[in-house]
Amino acid sequence: MNVSGEATKSLWMKNAKFPPAQRLKQDERCDVAVVGAGIAGVSVAYELALAGRKVVLVDRGPLLGGMTSRTTAHLAPICDDGLSELVRVRGEELGRGFQESQAAAVDRIEQHVRDLGIDCDFRRLDGFLFPAAWMDEEEAGKTCEEEYEAAGKVGATAEHGKGVPLKGHESAPVLRYPNQATFHPLKYLQALLADFEKRGGKVFADSAVVEVEEGEQEVRLRVEGGGTITAESAVFATNSPINTVVAIHSKMAPYRTYAMAFELPKGSLPDALYWDMDDPYYYVRLHPGAAEIDYLIAGGRDHKSGEADDGDARFDALKAWIRALVPGLDDETARWSGQVLNTVDYCGFIGRSPGSHNVFISTGDSGQGMTHGALAGLLIRDLIVKGSSKWESVYAPDRMPPAALANYVSENLRAVKSFAEYLLPGEITSADDLKPGEGGILRDGLSKLAVCRDQSGQVHTRSASCTHLGCIVHWNSTEQCWDCPCHGSQFAPDGSVLNGPAIHALPEKDATGDARPIAKHEKPTATTDGAA
Repeated sequence: MNVSGEATKSLWMKNAKFPPAQRLKQDERCDVAVVGAGIAGVSVAYELALAGRKVVLVDRGPLLGGMTSRTTAHLAPICDDGLSELVRVRGEELGRGFQESQAAAVDRIEQHVRDLGIDCDFRRLDGFLFPAAWMDEEEAGKTCEEEYEAAGKVGATAEHGKGVPLKGHESAPVLRYPNQATFHPLKYLQALLADFEKRGGKVFADSAVVEVEEGEQEVRLRVEGGGTITAESAVFATNSPINTVVAIHSKMAPYRTYAMAFELPKGSLPDALYWDMDDPYYYVRLHPGAAEIDYLIAGGRDHKSGEADDGDARFDALKAWIRALVPGLDDETARWSGQVLNTVDYCGFIGRSPGSHNVFISTGDSGQGMTHGALAGLLIRDLIVKGSSKWESVYAPDRMPPAALANYVSENLRAVKSFAEYLLPGEITSADDLKPGEGGILRDGLSKLAVCRDQSGQVHTRSASCTHLGCIVHWNSTEQCWDCPCHGSQFAPDGSVLNGPAIHALPEKDATGDARPIAKHEKPTATTDGAA
């Protein structure tokens, strides 16, 4: 299982099927094992196959059914948190490396679309930064100037403009970023997977990796209920990596983001990417539909994972926001949520896993999962094939920029708060308190239990301690799952893992108060590598 089993379905999931693949039951030997079949994992596997490597790709659930299926698929090289903030935290030189590499990722997607003739609605278009609803013209103009100056420092193209075709913003100060892009992510990746298999690559679904053994010459991955993959190198591209404990997870934080799709008469709104200056910001794009219909996709209303269970209210607020800007919207087509992992310095962690020489990771998309994923294919390919990459210092997983220390402390306070929850009363007193679709935390002596009643009325009782590091999970009624607020693990009502870094399911009972099984590959020193 993966997050494809959660309650909401994205526009992409409604209009495309997940590619079929068998469960891994036999042993496999290869040059590179890639774990996670989203855009990062597929891109890495495909680029390595093009380079002549023998690759095995596995996913814990359906192929393409992870967080990639819950994206809004903006292909924007512009830093998601603003170029001025990127320059402040990383400096101009590394900022230029970020901009160059992100643009190269979009170029690579375009090249694959052209070379393989992929029908995925890829197109180049403009991106527009426009004022938040609460901003006056002076404040918006100041932000535009700051971002314009930062664009010049990192080599991004930006132009001052006046107005976007959204109600109330027709004459507002805006920035235009030319040569952005967008596409249908699942159609694109389906084509890459098909060509990957033609080139000899092997793909397995519903094959959760539950044990990692790292040696000097090879890596062994044991799959639940199946075989073992032995590889010279391994790549973990699982949204949140399952092969490390603290080194990476302490430098990023999980956030839920929300998206909705609406029908719109074709031609009603110019085809572009739009995002505002709010924090967290709202964003808009179009996707072509059949006949005279376009789909407008709007997103935003982010919050830290596990810290809110008010999805309906957030969807209502998002709907009110976009209908005020685009009064001609027709019916709602889809609504969904996903998880992004925001790093302390706005750049992903892509490269060698801290303390390893033949294990690699791709994580920390920071709202730019599509470009970070495609970039991972280029960067990790070069590290494995050539031994180095010109962008490795930008994304080095063991980095900790001094300017990001404040963000590091702020994000890690959530983990402290979560452990303090062991001392608090439960949220419910009995499973009888729950209606179908509801869940809550029940105190049971010294332990806490995660209790939910699924939509069919069946009650599930599991330990409330995340099997990654023991944080207390929280019920997500929108997605009908348990979210860990510390590092992004997600669990189904029956406790099975939907998203890492957890490997093991929530136990049925936590009698000892220690619900975290220690994976056999972990070393005592691995918890601190790269953490500072």
